[in-house]
Amino acid sequence: MKKQFCYLAAAMILVSCGTPKQINYFQDVKDGQIVNIQSPLEIKVRPEDKISIVVNTRDPQLGQMFNLGVTGNYIGSTRSYGSQMMCTYNVDANGDIDFPVLGKINVAGKNRFEISELIKDKLISSDLLKDAVVTVEFDKMYYSVMGEVAHPGRFAIEKDHVTVLEALSTAGDLTIYGVRKNVVVMRNEGGNNRVYRLNLCSADSLAMSPAYYLQQNDVVYVEPNTMRARQSTVNGNNILSTSFWISVASLLTSIAVLLKK
Repeated sequence: MKKQFCYLAAAMILVSCGTPKQINYFQDVKDGQIVNIQSPLEIKVRPEDKISIVVNTRDPQLGQMFNLGVTGNYIGSTRSYGSQMMCTYNVDANGDIDFPVLGKINVAGKNRFEISELIKDKLISSDLLKDAVVTVEFDKMYYSVMGEVAHPGRFAIEKDHVTVLEALSTAGDLTIYGVRKNVVVMRNEGGNNRVYRLNLCSADSLAMSPAYYLQQNDVVYVEPNTMRARQSTVNGNNILSTSFWISVASLLTSIAVLLKK
């Protein structure tokens, strides 16, 4: 009976100190295999987003009237873009920006290229500029990564497509304690929060998920595995704390004494 108790106690210690088996990504792929990926989901502007716009033309003075920080009813801020100053526009609740001279322009649901072409066409069709070059950049758009990653935080969106793998890489990758098969992406869609669950161990499943490409304000959460959960003991001691290991040493000593009897 004593030996059975000792074996059980030792097994419990080994299990509690064990590492998870499912730590490899893309376990279902073979060398040279083609993984089908959904069509890239572009970042499109939403109400309350911020975008920066600069208008260039061969006549700098003529183009300057479309690059002012304060024009008419428009009040915004500016930031540098090379040698140019880009105006930052707040997208209102209706999806509009108040653009100098042109007035209200609806940009909601459009990507950077579409907004650029829309403004360019309006400038040309209104006989305001004939050779306009319009550059649109995202400003203060972010996604967040939380949980079992090396560097959780909020990260800026700086290009048109951001995958969840890029987001996790930016956050320093998952720790050894992160659950690869149940990564959560929370996304606001039409005023409701929708949850997607991703399996990083399956390349096919991951690539076909609607959350493979992230959107602004997405939250990526990596939950801890059971080993991490066990690191917090019943009395609050951490597995790395001195008191925890003193308790383990005491238990091992008791086992050794019982084995000698």
